[in-house]
Amino acid sequence: MSDMKENLELLSRSLYRLPVAELTDEQLHAVVARAVLARLQPAWQGSLQAHCAGRRAYYFSAEYLLGKAVYNNLLCTGLTGEVEAALTACGRQLDQLDCVPDPPLGNGGLGRLAACFLDSGATLNLPLDGYGLRYRCGLFRQQIEDGFQVETVEDNLQYGDPWSVCCRADTVTVKFADFAVQAVPYDLPIPGYGTAHISTLRLWESVPIEPFNFDAFNRQDYTAAVTRRTAAENLTRVLYPNDTKEDGKRLRLRQQYFLCSASLQDLLRRYLRTPGSAPEKLGTAVVIQLNDTHPVLAIPELVRLLLKQGMTLEAALGVAKEVFCYTNHTVMPEAMESWDLALLASELPEIARLLCQLDDLFCAEMQALGAEERLWHRVRPLRDGRIYMADLACWVCGYVNGVAALHTEILRRRVLRDWAQLYPDKILNRTNGITQRRFLALCNPSLSALLTHRLGSKNWITNLFQLEKLKPYADNGEVLAAFCENKKENKRRLARWMEGQGLHYDPARMLDVQIKRLHEYKRQLLHCLGILALAFQIERGEITEFAPTTFLFAAKAAPGYARAKAIIKLIHAVGDYVARSPKAAPLLQVLFVPDYSVTAAERIIPAADVSEQISTAGTEASGTGNMKLMLNGAVTLGTYDGANVEIVAAAGEENNYIFGARVEDLDALRRGYDPKALYRSDPLLRQCLDALTDGTLFDSGTGCFADLKRSLLEPEADGVADRYFVLGDFQSYVHAKLQVNGDYLRSPTAFARKCWLNMCSAGVFSADRTIEEYANEIWRIDPVELPEYAENE
Repeated sequence: MSDMKENLELLSRSLYRLPVAELTDEQLHAVVARAVLARLQPAWQGSLQAHCAGRRAYYFSAEYLLGKAVYNNLLCTGLTGEVEAALTACGRQLDQLDCVPDPPLGNGGLGRLAACFLDSGATLNLPLDGYGLRYRCGLFRQQIEDGFQVETVEDNLQYGDPWSVCCRADTVTVKFADFAVQAVPYDLPIPGYGTAHISTLRLWESVPIEPFNFDAFNRQDYTAAVTRRTAAENLTRVLYPNDTKEDGKRLRLRQQYFLCSASLQDLLRRYLRTPGSAPEKLGTAVVIQLNDTHPVLAIPELVRLLLKQGMTLEAALGVAKEVFCYTNHTVMPEAMESWDLALLASELPEIARLLCQLDDLFCAEMQALGAEERLWHRVRPLRDGRIYMADLACWVCGYVNGVAALHTEILRRRVLRDWAQLYPDKILNRTNGITQRRFLALCNPSLSALLTHRLGSKNWITNLFQLEKLKPYADNGEVLAAFCENKKENKRRLARWMEGQGLHYDPARMLDVQIKRLHEYKRQLLHCLGILALAFQIERGEITEFAPTTFLFAAKAAPGYARAKAIIKLIHAVGDYVARSPKAAPLLQVLFVPDYSVTAAERIIPAADVSEQISTAGTEASGTGNMKLMLNGAVTLGTYDGANVEIVAAAGEENNYIFGARVEDLDALRRGYDPKALYRSDPLLRQCLDALTDGTLFDSGTGCFADLKRSLLEPEADGVADRYFVLGDFQSYVHAKLQVNGDYLRSPTAFARKCWLNMCSAGVFSADRTIEEYANEIWRIDPVELPEYAENE
């Protein structure tokens, strides 16, 4: 303890000329971060050295939703107690480190998955590192005004960046058609749990080659003087810039290429420093996992870089086929990225030319394969003047994987059917996973203590299958009572946290949560209609027994996604209606937590009783929030979609609440689907939909609720009404909501038993299992041994 205290005091005075006791909370966080980083340096350096000594994997992702680093890093390195004692000795508290916001480097499940994977790779001692972008402002800070989402700037560097190390010596140049920028790397340590091993997340910041145009400045044309600087900084200013207009598309393209080019230049340079290396051998030493289509431009960029090393086009393509693997995260057509070739040529002329040359090789390969021409023309990456990124990835990458069993089956049968026919062994399933370090050991300490006590060790933190041993306790009254008390304490903790957000939650209420990105297919709209149905039935006296319930939402909508933003307004309008109803208010409450983040998830998930996973069957690739909620003892109220299918298989359908049409039913149902007929024939459904436009709910005169109603009843431009089968699943959804509430009300012990069995069955959803599968079956990498100097630290 004394060493840590002395280090904190020394850093405090050298950085801020103040003793630890007088630091602001933000300064205290920076000092703790720097002290821990100093402690980790030998192991970190040793891990980097070990990674470069053999075959290694790199994860390319546009986003990493990391959450706060400080508590997780202390947990994984075993330094929590030492730092807490040192802070106490300095007159400070560990929880004062809560002050800093989450780094806004990600948006939803895609980015959180990437963060979980790096955590697991580090814990398993695997040579796995990540590449991403160091966004200055991230996505956006969400505020709610009159029930509407308002986006404001979120400054990632407002309080500095004490966990990262700037590696300016590794700066590379990325060139576009009319200008070039420098990519400056910042490294973040990802420490493994219970090991000295540390993985690295390298994030690139775009900076101008020259700070400003001095000639223009001297001419007093100050705007022109910083034009290039602004263009450079825009590349890493915002995650997923709005691309509803041409300039937004251009910025997204530049951003994606910047990530790919900088990362490939860096790893290729690093590889070629290795004795015995050669460009044509790259595939024996390096594998790159492309996390969705955002980094697929890495394929032509690697070919370009290998051509500069003197390789032929055919040989360079062969290396690319050895190096790249691709994870598909969607079945939604609009999420399958494609780029206009003319836009590509205007920004990246060399890449555009290469893609045309690669197209010739693709056609020759298909002909040599003897493939049916009509088939391969459908998936030709370059067609109709556009380059289709998923098809490019499916052609070049050695493996293509889905992220849940159902999702992968849909890829094989529908979305990537032609590719499955061309290359039957290429498409694999790797069901997603989550890290139990952050999403149980860290965020739910009281439940973690109960599990450790009953298991007799903390081994479950690195082997989540250990929880299976606890299933017999499902019939132990003492254990279930302790489990229920833990849930109550987590609700009280959540209530205290929400008071700080300006929200009042009664911890005596059942907690039903839907916390995920806002999208029509995730059907927050169905959830709103379900709450209205309950409220109307309560008001009419048709529901007389009902456990008081809080329905908690948290979600961000993409800035350009008007209908998703209208649903956020609807959630607030439904909440206002329920709160004003003398009969419904005692039993129902609707809350919306703004600016959803990993930190918010860490408060909400341990307290939840019910996990709403209600996407239309066949639309959610996997989901990982469902796994986190399951792990913390919530039942799933959901459709047979994504990883819900595997959750039910693991924990038992009898311990969850499944409703709605299944994938195998939907094609037949849609052929004669008439949402207007359902509207006319179901009085309760009609009342709920009419509430959107008859004055029951108020949309501030925007007309956005009328558009939501119209989307459910009237055909869109493509002739489809109620695209996501909201009305078709309405009755079974309301029935399922009543069933879960009734079970919670009438038999709390039986309900707790279901929750306990869900938690005990969550082992298969550890990201450790997922990453072991990637390592053994796709990447072919082995755990590393660190140099002695690193292990001894």
